[in-house]
Amino acid sequence: MKTSNTPVALHMLTAEAVATAIEVHLEAGLTSAQALERLARHGPNRLPQTPPRSPWRVLLGQFRSILILILIGAATLAALVGSIKDAVVILAVVVINALVGFYQEYRAERSLDALKSMLPNKARVRRDGISHVISADAVVPGDVLLLEAGDSVAADGRLGVAVGLEIDESALTGESHPSVKDASLLAALDAPLGDRINLAYMNTLITRGRAELIVTATGLQTEMGRLSQELAATEEVATPLQVQLDRLGKRLGLIALTLVGLLSFLQYLRGAGLVHIMLDAIALSVAAMPEGLPVVVTVTLALGMHKMARQHAIVKRLASVETLGCTTVICSDKTGTLTLNQMTARTFFYAGGRFDVSGEGYQALGTITAAAGKADDADLAALMLPLVACNDSYVANGKVIGDPMEAALLVLAAKGGIVRDQVEHDLPRLAELPFDSAHKFMATFHRDGDLIQMFVKGAPDVLLARCIQWRVAGSQQPLDELRRKTIDADYQSLAELGLRGLLVASRTLPASTFDATGDLSLWICELSFVGLIGLMDPPRAEARQAITECRQAGIVVKMITGDHQTTASVIASELGLQGRAVSGVELDRMDDAQLAAAIDKIAVFARVTPAHKVKIVRALQAKGHVVAMTGDGVNDAPALKQADIGVAMGISGTAVAKEAATMVLTDDNFATIVSAVRQGRTLYDNILKFVRFQLSTTIGAILTVFFAPLVGLPEPFTALQILWVAIIMDGPLAVSLALDGARPGIMKEPPRPRAESVLPLTRMARIFAYGITMMMGTLAVLHYGLQTGGQDRALTLAFTTFVLFQFFNVFNARSESDSAFNADFSGNRMLWIALSGTLVLQAVAVHWPPASNIFGTTGMAWTDWGLAVGVASSVLLLEEARKLGLWALRFLRR
Repeated sequence: MKTSNTPVALHMLTAEAVATAIEVHLEAGLTSAQALERLARHGPNRLPQTPPRSPWRVLLGQFRSILILILIGAATLAALVGSIKDAVVILAVVVINALVGFYQEYRAERSLDALKSMLPNKARVRRDGISHVISADAVVPGDVLLLEAGDSVAADGRLGVAVGLEIDESALTGESHPSVKDASLLAALDAPLGDRINLAYMNTLITRGRAELIVTATGLQTEMGRLSQELAATEEVATPLQVQLDRLGKRLGLIALTLVGLLSFLQYLRGAGLVHIMLDAIALSVAAMPEGLPVVVTVTLALGMHKMARQHAIVKRLASVETLGCTTVICSDKTGTLTLNQMTARTFFYAGGRFDVSGEGYQALGTITAAAGKADDADLAALMLPLVACNDSYVANGKVIGDPMEAALLVLAAKGGIVRDQVEHDLPRLAELPFDSAHKFMATFHRDGDLIQMFVKGAPDVLLARCIQWRVAGSQQPLDELRRKTIDADYQSLAELGLRGLLVASRTLPASTFDATGDLSLWICELSFVGLIGLMDPPRAEARQAITECRQAGIVVKMITGDHQTTASVIASELGLQGRAVSGVELDRMDDAQLAAAIDKIAVFARVTPAHKVKIVRALQAKGHVVAMTGDGVNDAPALKQADIGVAMGISGTAVAKEAATMVLTDDNFATIVSAVRQGRTLYDNILKFVRFQLSTTIGAILTVFFAPLVGLPEPFTALQILWVAIIMDGPLAVSLALDGARPGIMKEPPRPRAESVLPLTRMARIFAYGITMMMGTLAVLHYGLQTGGQDRALTLAFTTFVLFQFFNVFNARSESDSAFNADFSGNRMLWIALSGTLVLQAVAVHWPPASNIFGTTGMAWTDWGLAVGVASSVLLLEEARKLGLWALRFLRR
C-alpha cells in the first residue's frame, strides 16, 4: 500500500490508480473486515504518545549545577563538624533555588500533545457501500472519507471526487486564501504542498463544496505526523545567557576549590586544628559561590515576563527573554503575522475609472474614492449589488462564515452602501451555479419582476471572453477590442501589485424563458462586464513602523511564506523589506553552503514548505545570527522550535505553534515584538547590573575570607553571615535592579554579539577593584576593632562594614560608565525601599538579641556605625573619582 511518505508521488497519479494500488473501490469503500484488518496493521489514526519526564526526574535535574553541588558539599562539611545551623541555612538556599528551577522546567514542551489534540474527533466514511460516522482514530488507509463544507479532514489522501471544493490549508501551507481543489488534474513532481490540487491533508478545513477522499496515510505517516517527528527531533538551543552563566559557574567552582585547598594547606602548615580548617573551608566555599545568581536571574526574568505579558507578549521559557536582546534576524511568517489574514478589496475598476478602497479586514470601516477617470460621486450600486447577491458567505462581528474572498466582497459592498438584507428582499435568489475549479466562476439568478437578473463573478481570463458589452455612463455599450485590451491590462496591473483579480459581470434575462431546473451554464454568455476587483491580504498597519524600528535597532526582518512570490514581494515592498525574493523551488536547488552565502541578501522566501523554514533558520544560525521566528500555523512549528526564540500568534495561532514557541503574542501584532526586543535588551542590561553587583560582593568576600588568616586576623565572617549578606543584599537589592527602566537610546544600538562575554577584561578589572576595596576596608576595620576593643565588637564591625559596602556598591552596578549621580539616581523607587530595608535588617541582626545570638554579633555604638558608613562609602567615591578622571581626560582631548 502506498502512502504520502513513499517514493510514489500521489499527486501525479489518477484517483483510479491510487484506488487500485490501495485496493479499494470508491463507490463501495472498504468492507468492515478490511477496515479491522488495516486498523490492526497500521494502528490508530493518532500520533504516538511519548511519556513525559516524571516530576522527580525534573526536580533531581536541578541539582546538577556546579554551584549547587559545591554548596551541598559545604553544607555536608558544616554538618560533619557540628555546625548544624550553618548546614541548615546553606541547604535551605539550595532547596529554594531547586524549587524555582523545577517550577519552570516542569512546564515542559507539549507540542506532540497539541498535535494529538488537533485530530478531528469524528469522521464520515463509506464502508460496505454505506455512509458511517466513526471515530477519527478508526480511519485507516483505504477508507473513503465523505467531506463537505465545515468538515475537518481526518487524514491525508487523494481526492476521488471534488465538487466546487476549496480547502483552507493556511495552517499547513501559509496561503492566505483557500486552495481550489480538482480531483481530475495531476500536479508536477516537485509541486509544493499548496499546489498539489488533487490531495487533501489532515487537519485542514473544507470551506466550500464537497469531496470524496481516498485515505492514503494516517497518524504518523501524514504530513501532520511528519511535522510531529520534526518537532520531536529538533534540539533545544541554549540562550547566550545560559551558556555564559554556566561557564561562569564552572569557573567560580574551580576558583572555590583551588582557594579552599590552598587556604586549608596554609592553615595546616600554621598548625591550625582540623575543625578550624574545615570551618574556614566552609566559609570560603560559601563566599566563592554566587548562590543568589541562579535565583535572582530567574526572578529578574520573571519580573520581565510579567511586564511583557502586560504588553501582550507571554514568555514560556524565562531564560529566553534575554535572547531577544541579541536577536539579529526575525524570520516572520507573512499570513496573519505581517498581514491581517483577512482578505480585503484594495482597488477596483468600474465604469471606465479606477477606485481605491481604504480600511482593512472584515470591519466595514473605510471609504471608496476615485483614483482616476471618474468622479467621486459615481453611482456604484451596479457593481456593489452583484457582490452581495452572488455571495454565499456571511460576516458577523468581524468573523467570517464561509469563504474569505466572498467576505471581502461583502465588506466592500457595505462600504458602498449595499447590505445583504436589502438585496435578498429586492432580488430573491431562484437558482445558482456554484463555483467550480473547472469553469472558475459562480453565478446566481434572481427574480426582478418580469426579468431575471444574473450575476457572475470569477476568473477574469475566463469571464472576459464571455462578455460582449460593458456598463459605462449608466448604459450598456459594446465591448470592442480596445476596451478588452484595456480591461486585460488592468487585470495584469492588479497581478503586478500582488492583488488577486476578480471579474464581475451580469446579464438580464426574460423570466418567461428562464428554467431554474435546466442547464444553467448555458446562460453564462453574452455577459455585460461590470467591474474588476483587486483583493489581497493586507499588511498590518503597524507592521511597517515595527520593521523600521527593527532596522534602527540593527535587526533584519525576513518574510517566510507559503504564498506566491509576486504577492509576497509586493507585501514586502509595502512593509519596507529590502532584498531579493526566492521561491521554494530555488531553495531546493541550493545546498547549505550556497544558501548560507546568499541568505543575507534575501528578504522574501515564497512558496516554502516546513522543511524549507527549518533550513532557512539553520542557515542563518550557521552564519552566527541569533534568530527569532514568528508564525501562527502548524507549518511554522518545527522552525519555531529550531529558532533561538520562537514567537507564536496567540489569537490566530494553532495549538502546535503555541506549544512549540518560546513566546506567544496575545494580540497577534508584529509590533509587539519591538516592545519585546526592547524589554529583552533592558532585562539583559539589568541582569548585567546584578552580575556586576553579585560578583563584586563575591570577590570581596573571597578575598576577605582568604587573606584574613594569612595576615593574622580571625575569620571575619561565618558561613551563616555570608549567606545573610546573600539573602538581604542579593534578594531585595537585586530584584530592585531588575526594575530599572531602559537606558536612553537602547533601541538605537546594534544587537550585542551572541558570543559577547558577560565579563570582558575591563569589566572584570573593575569588579576586582571593587572587591579589593571591600577587602581592604573590611580587614582595616577588623584590625581597628581588635586594637580598640574586644573580638566580638571587631567582628561585628567588620561584618556590618561589609554589608554597607554593598549598599554603596549597588550604585556602581547601576551605572557602569556614567556617573551614578545622574537624572535616574532616585528614579527607582523599589531600589530605595530595598536599601532602607537593608539598613533596618542589618540593625536587627546586630542589635536584636535573638538575631545577634544566631549571627554571633554584638551591639555597636553610633560612632561604630559612622565608621562603618564612612569606610563603606569609599567603594562609590573611588569609582566616581575614576569616572570623573576619565571624563576630564576625554574633555581635554577634544
